[in-house]
Amino acid sequence: MAQATIVGTTTWGTTLGIHLGRNNVSSVLLARTAQEAQDIATARENNRFLPGVPFPEKLTVTHDPAEALKGSKVVIMAVPSQRFRQNLLWIKDSIEDGSIVLSATKGLEMDSGKRMSQVLSDELPGDIARRYCVLSGPNMAMEIIAQKPASTVIASEDKEASKLAQSILMSPSFRVYTNDDVIGVELGGALKNIIALGSGISDGLGYGDNAKAAFITRGLAEITRLGVDAGANPLTFAGLAGLGDMVATCSSRLSRNRFVGEELAKGRPLEEILSSMKNVAEGVYTTPAALKLAEALGVELPITQATYGVLFEGLDLKQAITELMGRPPRSE
Repeated sequence: MAQATIVGTTTWGTTLGIHLGRNNVSSVLLARTAQEAQDIATARENNRFLPGVPFPEKLTVTHDPAEALKGSKVVIMAVPSQRFRQNLLWIKDSIEDGSIVLSATKGLEMDSGKRMSQVLSDELPGDIARRYCVLSGPNMAMEIIAQKPASTVIASEDKEASKLAQSILMSPSFRVYTNDDVIGVELGGALKNIIALGSGISDGLGYGDNAKAAFITRGLAEITRLGVDAGANPLTFAGLAGLGDMVATCSSRLSRNRFVGEELAKGRPLEEILSSMKNVAEGVYTTPAALKLAEALGVELPITQATYGVLFEGLDLKQAITELMGRPPRSE
């Protein structure tokens, strides 16, 4: 099987590295510093993010991009969206001809509103950009580490690239589908995090299952509307990268974005919540990015706008709900 490199020692990046190693795929985890690489290599586990989960024999770690990407056919980007461009610039000269880049990052670049495929097109040669793939779906890392059944989707405009990525990630507990709608899969994975913030707020305020079901449903309609205007296939949002990921992220106790919403409902300041977390809650940064994209496309996003008000403008949580419920009557 093709060798793979995972850029990012995040929970998700480490999970994918362990999964590939268990799949008998020789893989390298690229750490940011020599000290981090040494600590992980010595422990044979990532004590910061996945303590107690040993690395399989096929997974190694280094801090040297040239060493990590030598002979690699699949380069997996598993870094926060706001550091995606920085990491691409770090590794770009070490990516070998014929390699594919697979993004496992679910977010939008906050300053530009760009999807990760657009960031990649800005920074990498056209032949690599054309073979870009994106991985998304209802994939809680801790469940995948425990080898509980899960499914995901890999999207690419290059069928051979998506099939290669599919072949190394598919396992008895991890079913991988392919898709050619890169825009839809990227936006589904990124935008559902915004809805998960609101879902957590609803849970934290004790609004019940009716409210949550309605909120998720209208949230899915909202992100589909933006996705379609951005060029996505609407059916993608009924699949794993849309509805599937939305259900998991809005419902699971493992969801970072849902957690942020619940904590906001308890009255904790946003900065305090974020500083207490080991991992990034992508929805916080995707919210302003989505509004930039929506403004450019002329799309109305009432849930996203209300979420932005809560996160960055001091809008009272209950007032945000009141304003959403008080919108003019309309046809579904």
